[in-house]
Amino acid sequence: MTSTVTPPVRKSGSGADQGDGGARRRRLPRIPDRIRQGGLPYLLLLPAVLLELLVHIVPMVIGIVMSFRELTQLYINNWGNAPWRAFDNYKIAVDFDAPLGEALLHSFYVTCLFTVITVGLSWLFGMAAAVMLQENFRGRGLLRAVFLTPYALPVYAAVITWAFMFQRDNGMINHVLHDQLGLTDEPSFWLIGDNSFIALVVVAVWKSWPFAFLMLMAGLQNIPRELYEAASIDGAGIWQQIRKITLPSLRPVNQVLVLVLFLWTFNDFNTPYVLFGESAPEAADLISIHIYQSSFVTWNFGTGSAMSVLLLLFLLLVTAVYLVATSRGRKGSGAE
Repeated sequence: MTSTVTPPVRKSGSGADQGDGGARRRRLPRIPDRIRQGGLPYLLLLPAVLLELLVHIVPMVIGIVMSFRELTQLYINNWGNAPWRAFDNYKIAVDFDAPLGEALLHSFYVTCLFTVITVGLSWLFGMAAAVMLQENFRGRGLLRAVFLTPYALPVYAAVITWAFMFQRDNGMINHVLHDQLGLTDEPSFWLIGDNSFIALVVVAVWKSWPFAFLMLMAGLQNIPRELYEAASIDGAGIWQQIRKITLPSLRPVNQVLVLVLFLWTFNDFNTPYVLFGESAPEAADLISIHIYQSSFVTWNFGTGSAMSVLLLLFLLLVTAVYLVATSRGRKGSGAE
């Protein structure tokens, strides 16, 4: 009895052809797979890149171009036809013997002093509050919420409230200092004269120190409690623990925090503008307000743009020097 073997039924196309077709299908992924593997991250970044171009890059490039033109109120409607002045606007801005350059230099000095005091006090208050709230006690959560309130409030509403408080005749500051405590002979002018600088620093510190507190408090959470316990057993006091454990452990946080506070404070426009208006007193003439007056009050946009570019270059230079210095400090401490 013989058995018959049925040959396998071959589908259309040879095996070699099917093998080649399968290899080609495996080698050529579908279009969605290609996008998902290579192009999807760039596609997701595209909206952010477009917004960055529209909000920051394009206005910055236009401002740089404007700084090389004699753009006054005569050419506002068609600023592209403004005469080309090359570096004349920059020469006027840095001519410190002329009234315009002398005023800009004075504004720069005031801004530097304002920035140093504001950043220093903001860091000091934030550090003190962060260290104080590390211990567990009743009401700690409420204090944290109260300390962060200035950071959560809208800037304009908060500064307008401070402007009312600094009023000479009916402000709360003079009511407390003069009427209740009797510390002054007469109510003081806080929004004009030399006292305007003090008022500006008070408002800026009140607005900035909660951010320093938030950053330092987050940094303190990452320091192991065992280090403090071991230091306490060895006889180290609170100041020795802060100097030997807290500050070295917070060095990376402080490096970022100080740089951010510096840039925010040096560029601060909202606080002096809302507090004093378009014309700030000479004692509180920050460089941001000075550039605004040179551009939108005197209608000399070319010179104002040149001042803005000089300010940008100064901040870039300070940032680069600071980053290089702090990176060398980290490498030196790591080598030790």
